[in-house]
Amino acid sequence: MIAPQLERPSPASEYGARARRAPWRSLLFSATGSKGDTIFRAILFGVALLVLLLVASMVAAMASNSMLSIREFGFSFLLGRNWNPIKDDFGALPFIYGTVVSSLIALLIAVPLSLGIAIFLVEQAPARISRPVAFLVEMLAAIPSVVYGLWGIFVLAPFMREYIEPPLARVFGWLPLFQGTITGIGLFTGGVILAIMITPIISAVVRDVLAAVPVSQREAALALGATRWETTRVVLANAASGIAGAIILGLGRAIGETMAVTMVIGNRPQISASLFEPSYTIASVIANEFTEATGDLYLSALVEIGLILFLVTFIVNAVAKLLVWSVTRGTSGTARAA
Repeated sequence: MIAPQLERPSPASEYGARARRAPWRSLLFSATGSKGDTIFRAILFGVALLVLLLVASMVAAMASNSMLSIREFGFSFLLGRNWNPIKDDFGALPFIYGTVVSSLIALLIAVPLSLGIAIFLVEQAPARISRPVAFLVEMLAAIPSVVYGLWGIFVLAPFMREYIEPPLARVFGWLPLFQGTITGIGLFTGGVILAIMITPIISAVVRDVLAAVPVSQREAALALGATRWETTRVVLANAASGIAGAIILGLGRAIGETMAVTMVIGNRPQISASLFEPSYTIASVIANEFTEATGDLYLSALVEIGLILFLVTFIVNAVAKLLVWSVTRGTSGTARAA
């Protein structure tokens, strides 16, 4: 009688057992890979780790250089309304207000435009039209910020002063939002130029998200007798989290934008209910005053503002990426051709 032979575990199964015991090792070593593959994986792992260390070092450096301001003002720095470098009295609330309001104005204008562009390119336009239009929209995102700023000074600001703000003041002048001196330079103009800048970004991401929705969803809706608009609503429902991610991604860009807003927002540290009045943003005050910061407390206050901007932008972009990834993962093979 021949004794049964015990089945020897395969190298892959042994590797899986080792990986479960030491998950970090599975990132570096392969079950069947050669020595070259192992070295290549180790290099890539080191590069990825380097990026994380770089981000952590940036946060640590800004936190260290802002400790003087943090100890001096504490939490009141976020609620302070005065910004007086001569008296060493610093508060970030006017800059936070300008950043938030200008970004919200940009979203109110850019989101409907971006959704309309993306829906047209993916659901309605033929390929001979959608591809060149999509290329032109994405090219708008590559224009330098300073070019938008120059265009804003010489074209947008006079246009706002002559044709947009006066009608708004006449019709909605009973609201505090549309009262004040009309100059074309102010919070409203800053929000409009931000909307122009983030529209290509939101449009491009929403277009990719809609294209990632499986064709079977569209075919199922059409088979049930849905119209093209009703089918589009089904697609939008399936891509809701990805669209939200695209909007938040645009918000992150609006929050961190510097040069274009600096040129048209007026750069006055004040909190005013009127959208026509000058204002200031976090990025703008850093760009304008960092070279003038001679005192230690002044410099520390600017670094603390930069730390706030970094953390807010990092969190906003991370949330956006997660939302977009939740829609686009695993659907590339069944997505409609863009």
